[in-house]
Amino acid sequence: MSALPSVSIIIPAYNEEDTIRPCVLAALAQTVPALEIIVVDNRSTDRTAEIVRQLQAVNPDAPLRYLPQFDEQGLVPTRNLGLDAALGDVLGRIDADSVLEPTWVEEVQKAFADESVAAATGPVLYYDMPLRRFGLKADDTLRRAMLKLAQEYHFVFGSNMALRATAWQAIRDDVCRDEDDRFHEDIDISVHLADAGLKAVYVSSMVTGMSARRLEDSPRDYVDYVGRFDRTYDHHGVRSRRLRAPAWVFLAIYPILKGVRWGHHEITSRRAQPVSD
Repeated sequence: MSALPSVSIIIPAYNEEDTIRPCVLAALAQTVPALEIIVVDNRSTDRTAEIVRQLQAVNPDAPLRYLPQFDEQGLVPTRNLGLDAALGDVLGRIDADSVLEPTWVEEVQKAFADESVAAATGPVLYYDMPLRRFGLKADDTLRRAMLKLAQEYHFVFGSNMALRATAWQAIRDDVCRDEDDRFHEDIDISVHLADAGLKAVYVSSMVTGMSARRLEDSPRDYVDYVGRFDRTYDHHGVRSRRLRAPAWVFLAIYPILKGVRWGHHEITSRRAQPVSD
């Protein structure tokens, strides 16, 4: 039996002083340790770098690396630098507000024990929403439905993805730079994986927590964000309506999720108010 693949975790970060500490601590607190955890700092002007340095000092034996990416602003070049620098057999890519479940690395290793798997992705648990575990089941169900509807291939989601290092090398020179920041970089990766004939799978047990802060966007900004699906597919000449289904789903559920989040904030703020005599 061959050894399970090693896993690197790459975290692109820009002004994430409010979220980078729990993100890194969760990456460190895995049932199976990652080979390395790489925070790639993209011109942060807040305390992001300072917090990572503090975590390195407090955890001197931890495989925590800090890499500055100050050459250009943008998620794609920041992500690329981290993926290029990583040493693992499998390259995990999460957001700076992601909080990995303790078994994430273990589940990634299990998924990539199948040598035909080039990429994997999983569901998310919104840690700042009510009924989180119920929400996880709902998110898993929704993503399964979207993948079944799309049929052609599986998406990889940026907040919770892993790529085999050889798969990244196969597509790295083809992925879009997106200088104008108009695309979904994870959908772009998905398209290039499919074009290269590389297999992506969905793994329900590969769970990460993430913030629902996107719901704080105005309706106009949220619609523009969802519109990245169409812009990415249009750029690649992908016409399939099935592949565009996730955009419709995200637009349809926005009012529901927005209402739940608003209600949660109202309840939380009332509980926090001092009781008058």
